[in-house]
Amino acid sequence: MHSIVQNVANRRGVRQFTKFAIVGLSGTILNFILFTILQRLVPNHDQALPYAIIYSIAFMAGGVWNYFLNRRWTFRSEANAVREGVQFLTVSALALLVGLGLAPLSKPFFGNHYGHRTWLLGTVAGIFVNFFVNKYWTFRHTR
Repeated sequence: MHSIVQNVANRRGVRQFTKFAIVGLSGTILNFILFTILQRLVPNHDQALPYAIIYSIAFMAGGVWNYFLNRRWTFRSEANAVREGVQFLTVSALALLVGLGLAPLSKPFFGNHYGHRTWLLGTVAGIFVNFFVNKYWTFRHTR
């Protein structure tokens, strides 16, 4: 664990995390816009099933966007794109489950403002997990 922290703390690790954060921000903006549009289009969006569906669609759209940008720009990977894509989306699905798991837990705290606040909580919860798992599993063979 100590060597992981040292590796990320070095100049290259900080640069990669910064790029990862920039890419993540762009994916988060896409996710948020799509989530907001779908909330307006889907009736009963504050119910569990419609919320889970629109959250998942928006989240995965952002995940696909992030994969392609991280592959090319953040990690400059030339490895097998299919394998990396499956791994990246697996990590994204794990983060999606974390976000969906937080939804029912946070609804009593957020009341009528549950949608966007829960979305933000779920998004923030996945940032560091996404970076570390993708850096050390998905893109471990990059320079």
